[in-house]
Amino acid sequence: MAESAEELFARVAALVGVHGHLPMPPIAEWDTFPFEGDIRVRPLLAPTPEPDRDGEGDRPCRRCEEPDRGVIWRNDRWLVSTFDRPTGLPVVVFLMTREHLDFEDMDDDLAAEYGRISAWLHRIIGNLPNVGRVHIGKWGDGAVHLHVWFMARTARVNQALGNFATVWDDILPPPPEDVWRADLARIARQLATHDGRALV
Repeated sequence: MAESAEELFARVAALVGVHGHLPMPPIAEWDTFPFEGDIRVRPLLAPTPEPDRDGEGDRPCRRCEEPDRGVIWRNDRWLVSTFDRPTGLPVVVFLMTREHLDFEDMDDDLAAEYGRISAWLHRIIGNLPNVGRVHIGKWGDGAVHLHVWFMARTARVNQALGNFATVWDDILPPPPEDVWRADLARIARQLATHDGRALV
């Protein structure tokens, strides 16, 4: 049986006290770790109820309220969107369901479509001349629409290798907006050669 949040909290409290700090993990020694100097781990807070996401409970669904916001491509069941402005990485886009669905809600046809679109999107982004690698991540704590992140690392910026690319995205200065928009348009047009239509 899996360990509960209360059991985890009690185990941590037994090690370092209720408000104690766990030691820094070895990742602080990695070349890709974006910080230096004295850093410490925050105390683990006691468990609380899971928060509602956008579209749950009394929280409105921003995607349903503004279905075209940031969308660069769509088909009948999926869309690709991005932020309103560039961030530190050259490309960050989201493959999203148009309905309130998550992986566990997909039938086999929708799951197969997800796989095809993900492969196309990964290949298209990865073939941009300024991209070293494309990272894919799924964090589902913000909204009820499945949204899978596709994050492109700038080629030869090797401090942004691996999972710290998500942190470097918040640290690095954004690319010029015209370059960013041209990359998004290229991604949308190439994706539309497979399915759906480009909106940029």
